[in-house]
Amino acid sequence: QVHLVESGGGLVQAGGSLRLSCAASGRIFSSYAMGWFRQAPGKEREFVATISAGGGRSYYADSVKGRFTISRDNAKNTVYLQMNSLKPEDSAVYYCAGCFSGSNYNLDPRSYPYWGHGTQVTVSS
Repeated sequence: QVHLVESGGGLVQAGGSLRLSCAASGRIFSSYAMGWFRQAPGKEREFVATISAGGGRSYYADSVKGRFTISRDNAKNTVYLQMNSLKPEDSAVYYCAGCFSGSNYNLDPRSYPYWGHGTQVTVSS
């Protein structure tokens, strides 16, 4: 069992930055691929970014590529999402999630059994 807790959300102006963190419990965090997903009101949950268990591979949604960076510190059981050049359309509840995916990352939310409760990100224009 893995327990995930997100933090770092808030209100920021367009063009600003935020850094989300996701702290995980358990001793096997380093075995999990991790992902960030987001859900805006009235919309489906969508993929944002994912990183492999070892941190060597990552993948981004086209909408955030070049602006967001996912990283992880396995010694601290934490995954991060650095968000730069934020836009109003980035406003959503952001969730981190974990799954076993071998040495690869994973884009499919259906593959993730472990989810945090989310943190709100609001970008004002």
